[in-house]
Amino acid sequence: MIDKKQPEMNLFAFVCSNEKPLELYFFIDPLCPDCFALEPVIKKLQFQYGHYFSLTYVLSGNISNLNHVNRKLIRSRQPKKYEKTVTRSHINCNDIEAKVNLSSPYIASIAVKAAELQGKRAGIRFLKKLQEYIYLKNENISKLEILIQCAKESSLDVDEFKKDIHSTSTSHAFQCDLKITNEMAVTETPTIVFFNNKIEEEGLKLSGVNTYEVYIEVMAEILGELPVSHPLPPLLTFIQYNQFVSTRDIAFTYNLPHLQVETEMKKLLLQQQVERIHTSYGTFWKYIG
Repeated sequence: MIDKKQPEMNLFAFVCSNEKPLELYFFIDPLCPDCFALEPVIKKLQFQYGHYFSLTYVLSGNISNLNHVNRKLIRSRQPKKYEKTVTRSHINCNDIEAKVNLSSPYIASIAVKAAELQGKRAGIRFLKKLQEYIYLKNENISKLEILIQCAKESSLDVDEFKKDIHSTSTSHAFQCDLKITNEMAVTETPTIVFFNNKIEEEGLKLSGVNTYEVYIEVMAEILGELPVSHPLPPLLTFIQYNQFVSTRDIAFTYNLPHLQVETEMKKLLLQQQVERIHTSYGTFWKYIG
């Protein structure tokens, strides 16, 4: 049920603060539809269990994804058994010799790393805007002008973004992500690797799109106890934080039937808080309030 009386909360401070018992590495490819399909699960985990973990995006890229961007999103799969991976202390990126390469299909991932140089929050905003352009607007994000437009709409310093996307610092950051991907033996996206706050201990790796309960199960195994959930935020706060969400995302997050979600969203539509967008992936709602 959506709690309309619950006070506003600083969601970014809640989900991105430090000093938490768990750290999650989220391996994604911006062109991977399954990564986009997993976003509702990630959002709900952050809102309900964000006080337990910090989330780090690790960018990857796969040529095969260029031919699959337009296929339907996969919403569920059979859960995969998680496996152990290396410790974080074994990963060192100091030996990487950065080489600037803006060739497709990696330009989207490199652009996200360029945005991250303006801060973690900026990087997340840019990634969400990039996904909006790919899946809602069907834009070709291998074009530099489209990436610059995403930077503008993400409230980035566009001049800095233009410099950074061609810089060795950005190239080094992306190549470091690729090294982490290799060191942790990540062979597909999306993949999430769970670590506790003891850097010398191995992490647990979970690949593919799994049910919400599976991710909580992995967290519980590492913590040694079942995590306690935090109340979900008010609906408008949820939409404002995410900027655009689908009817399906809202229904999943709040455990509501689609008809009830449509009713609530039509109220916000009349209040000119949101804009409705029809796509091949379903109905999306964009915050404009």
